[in-house]
Amino acid sequence: MQLKRILLPPLGLAAFLAFWEAVPRLGLVNPAFLPPPSVVPAAFLREFASGMWPAAIAASLSHYVVGLLVGICLGIAAGVLTGMFGVLETLTAWVVRVLRPVPGLAWVPFAIIWFGVQPAAAVFIIAVGVFWIVYFAAHGAVRAVDRDLIEVADAFGFRSAWARLIKVLLPAATPGILVGVRTALGQAWMAVVAAEIFGVFGLGQRMMQASSLLATDLVVVYMLTMAALYGVIDTVFVALQGWLLRWRA
Repeated sequence: MQLKRILLPPLGLAAFLAFWEAVPRLGLVNPAFLPPPSVVPAAFLREFASGMWPAAIAASLSHYVVGLLVGICLGIAAGVLTGMFGVLETLTAWVVRVLRPVPGLAWVPFAIIWFGVQPAAAVFIIAVGVFWIVYFAAHGAVRAVDRDLIEVADAFGFRSAWARLIKVLLPAATPGILVGVRTALGQAWMAVVAAEIFGVFGLGQRMMQASSLLATDLVVVYMLTMAALYGVIDTVFVALQGWLLRWRA
C-alpha cells in the first residue's frame, strides 16, 4: 500500500506528460497552439540565458510580496475589528456588499489612473485581491470564538478590548485566519498576472508578450514558473503554520 502511494503520483504525472506530448506530435492540435513538453526545457534555457527569466521573477516577487503583505495586514485588521465590534460590522455591512463582488480586473483602470503603469499599480491590484479573502477569514474566525472563553477572560480581569484581543481572540482565531492567508497565497499569484498584463514588467507581462507572438513554449515556461514559485511558498507557509500552531499539539 505504501509503495502504491509512492509510485502512483509520478506514474500519473508521466502519463499526463506522455499524453500531452502525443497530442501535438500526432497533429491533433497545432504545436503552435499547444507545444509538446519536450520543447519547454530549450525555451527555458533561451529565456534564462537572455536574463529575462530571473528579471521577471524578481519583479513579480516584489509585486507579490508587497501586495500580499498589504492585503493581509489590512484584511486581518478590518476583519478582527468588525468581528469584535458589532456596531462596526453593521456600519460597514453595505459597503462590503457593494465592494466585495467587484473583481480585481475592474480596479485596473483606477490603478493606472492613480499610480500610472508602475509597480505600485500592480501592488494595489494584488492587495485588493488578497484583502477580501483575509478579511472574511479573520472576521469569521473572530466571530466563531467561543463566548465562554471571553467570559473566562472577564473573570480573570481581562475586560478591556485590547486585553481580550491579545489574550483570547487572536490566539483562538489564529487557525482560521491562517487558513484564509494560505488561500490568499494562491489568489495573489492569480492577481499578479492580472496586475501585470497592462504593462508592468513581470511574469504576467512576459506571458502576454509571448502569447502575442505565438511563443507558446515561453507561455508554458512562465506558467510552470508560477506553479513552482507557489509550491515553494505554500510549502514554507505550511511549515510556518505548523510552527505557529504548535501549541495545539
